[in-house]
Parts: sequence; structure tokens; C-alpha cells
Amino acid sequence: MTQNIGLFFGSFNPIHIGHMVIANWFVEYTDVDEVWFVVSPQNPFKEKKSLLEDYHRLALVKEAIGDDTRFKVTDIEFKMPQPSYTIDTLTYLEEKYPGKKLILIAGSDQLPSFDKWKNPERILELYQMYVYARPGTRGSKYDNHPSVKVYHTPQMEISSTFIRKSIAEGKDMRYMLPGRVWKYMREMHFYEK
Repeated sequence: MTQNIGLFFGSFNPIHIGHMVIANWFVEYTDVDEVWFVVSPQNPFKEKKSLLEDYHRLALVKEAIGDDTRFKVTDIEFKMPQPSYTIDTLTYLEEKYPGKKLILIAGSDQLPSFDKWKNPERILELYQMYVYARPGTRGSKYDNHPSVKVYHTPQMEISSTFIRKSIAEGKDMRYMLPGRVWKYMREMHFYEK
């Protein structure tokens, strides 16, 4: 039987409970069998200077997942040309794991700019995209595309940017992060001023 793999791309700078809730929801409420967190070394639309080192963000995702076999983390994009593009990663993973059906997991905030991605029509021709609705997101021409399914997952108004800023201000963010992630970040003094 073909295994459905949800690919959750992100810089995970840092990974937080919002990411984990979304991943958990897709495994429990859709046909996704596993969620693979694809840690991106550099998003073409984001400046690199605000990113923690790649290996630290990968380690934080590993801490978040722990021994939960429904989730995996991959550093596949660390080994690919920079900046990394989703279509190239999907093509590579398809070749490496031929028995798996790859499904892209993305937030609805990414759809309005999806036509700026590399080969967006090709992505939707070859793969399904499972989109989690995010509050305040405007509609896009992709909302009703046959390869796009929009889901109403639990909403959490929490972001990695908010967490970084709060930690820099000396705020306690322990309940917004998986426990092991918070512990690792405190030991390493990540995002502190």
C-alpha cells in the first residue's frame, strides 16, 4: 500500500507548538500517514541573517518530534543548491522514495504568492497540496484548484517571529514550545539578547 507523506516545509526558526499541532492534525484527520518536516536552509523570500544555524534548527525539530514515529525530519535541502526550491526538493524526494505519495502541506498565507514559486503549475500537476487555513488570509486563484485541498485545522496565533522577539525581550515562552525544544534553547541561549 502506498504511504502518504505530508511534507511540511519551513525554516522552523524555532519550531513551536503551532507547527506540532498542525502536523498532528494532518496525521489524525486526513489520509496523511506521516509528516516529514523539511527544514529549509534558506527561503528565497526570507533574509538569511535572522536564521539560527541550520544544524541547530534541525536539532530543535528532532527534539520536538522525540520518539513519535508519525513524524520525521529531513535535512535534504541542506545538500541541495541554494536557495532551495520546493519543486526541486519534491523531484529529488520522489526519486529517492518511489513508493511514497508526496503531499505538500502549506499555510493558506502562502497561496496568494504561490505563482511566484518556481514552476507552481508543475507542482500542482504532479502533487496535491493540503492547505491549512490561517486567520486573516486573503483568497487566491489557487483556492479552488483541483490539486489544492483547504482544511480548517485548529488555529493558533503564534509565530516563530513572535517567539524570537519575546525571548529577546526576556519573556518566558516555555508553553509555546515543545518542552524539549524549550530546554535545548535555554541551554544554548538561543534568541536571547
